[in-house]
Amino acid sequence: MAYDDERDLVAAAAVVLDGATLATVAEATAVGRISFPYVPGLLAFREIPTVLAALDALPCPPGLVVCDGYGLAHPRRFGLASHLGVLTGLPTIGVAKNPFTFAFAAPATPRGSTAALLAGTEEVGRALRTRDSVKPVFVSVGHRVGLANACAHTLALTPAHRLPETTRRADALCRRALREAGGATS
Repeated sequence: MAYDDERDLVAAAAVVLDGATLATVAEATAVGRISFPYVPGLLAFREIPTVLAALDALPCPPGLVVCDGYGLAHPRRFGLASHLGVLTGLPTIGVAKNPFTFAFAAPATPRGSTAALLAGTEEVGRALRTRDSVKPVFVSVGHRVGLANACAHTLALTPAHRLPETTRRADALCRRALREAGGATS
């Protein structure tokens, strides 16, 4: 997602990668009006319409949707990845850059190390180290995927960088779409 609040525009991008090679198979963007105000914890309501439009524009359905955000690891236990999965029926996971409000012990330094992301005693996700000695990402289930598989998918999508290739490529694509629509990225 990319926003231009001054022009009331939002852009979403969806990128489908080949699971074995990580080559881009398909990509699509959607640009629309911001239809919901920014409310902390309710970001899915702001993003879903444009994300759905980008997914609908894909020529092939993705086998897994990796959201730049949360699923179960959300204060209401139903973040963007959960919303999107329920609405589309697609398997979804959330891979976030920050832990939001949850506690975790730092995972060991090697790539692939994990630590539980906790809401009290409930494990709502995992801190996952995708690069040796680099800040972890925060993985949570969205819909139709277990936590261990969500972490395995995340590792498969991060062969060279901290963030999944899906997120990195979609981020560049939606920012370009917003620029082409006449907006500045924020």
